[in-house]
Amino acid sequence: MNVPSSSVFPDGPHGPAPAPAGGRPAPAAGPPAATPAAGSVATPPAPAQAAWREIDWRSHQRWIELDGAPVNVIELGPESARGQTQPLVFVHGLSGSWPNWLAQLAVFAAERRVITLDLPGFGHSPMPRQKISISGYARMLDELLDRLGVDAAAVIGNSMGGFIGAELAIAFPQRVERLVLVSAAGLSTHNVRGSAQALPVLRRFERILMATGAWAASKSDAVVRRARLRDAALAVVVARPERLDAALAAEQVRGAGKPGFIQGLEAVLDYEIRARLGEVACPTLIVWGERDRLISVRDADLFARLIPNSRKVIFEDTGHVAMLERPGRFNALLEEFLEE
Repeated sequence: MNVPSSSVFPDGPHGPAPAPAGGRPAPAAGPPAATPAAGSVATPPAPAQAAWREIDWRSHQRWIELDGAPVNVIELGPESARGQTQPLVFVHGLSGSWPNWLAQLAVFAAERRVITLDLPGFGHSPMPRQKISISGYARMLDELLDRLGVDAAAVIGNSMGGFIGAELAIAFPQRVERLVLVSAAGLSTHNVRGSAQALPVLRRFERILMATGAWAASKSDAVVRRARLRDAALAVVVARPERLDAALAAEQVRGAGKPGFIQGLEAVLDYEIRARLGEVACPTLIVWGERDRLISVRDADLFARLIPNSRKVIFEDTGHVAMLERPGRFNALLEEFLEE
């Protein structure tokens, strides 16, 4: 269902849907490292994509009930693209939300059908009826694509979203024609040392964590304008928070403080996929930031070895969210991969 709108980041099924943010074009990102490692992307990034600010997001948002719970879905693209070009499905990561892909959605929707969502428990999708799991998210995506009449698509996932995309490609191979893993979880994140001790502590402080995230979300514009607060909010995932376009950064902070975090973290830590990655049959692009502080860039090498028809690209001076930190370069790379 479509409901009234007041901000780019939509509220829940009974609140406002997304609307354009407006504003000036984003500034160019800073220069890349002078001497990138072999196989890395060396050319300077293009100016951050700002086309998302011109979109009336309310007209592209709806709620679809899946397994008894509403899921916030965003869909764009010309009617003429349906059946003519490969649909794209963008899946966010742990603590993320659909605006993680703002710099891609408007660009690729010019000629393709693009679909993204708030995973249940994140953004403004309420918690699912069942406990969060990687396999459960993959089944939900399969059901969503079926409901949308999408037989197969290119699936692009970041962090936990990449983990879910890989699981979808294995469990429902007919759904995934191409797979893009952006700093994907699933390898070194499985059974992380100390996680058994850390999770009970996180559960104990879950309300405080959610309240802190909710406060940051409510003050997102002010947070990104202050250097120290911006660094505190984004430095774990972004190599250089000061380079991120302020409006784009604010939309990311606005997605914080959601109830699915602890269960999502448990799902990432507990699920084993390494032995099954050889079953990924579609062409796969692996993208990583060399300065990823959350998931080591070494995992890119391992994903590339375990997935048969795959190749990797490492972005220099980039953290965990290459699609936000280097949107111009990322979009060009994705377009090239889709046209192969």
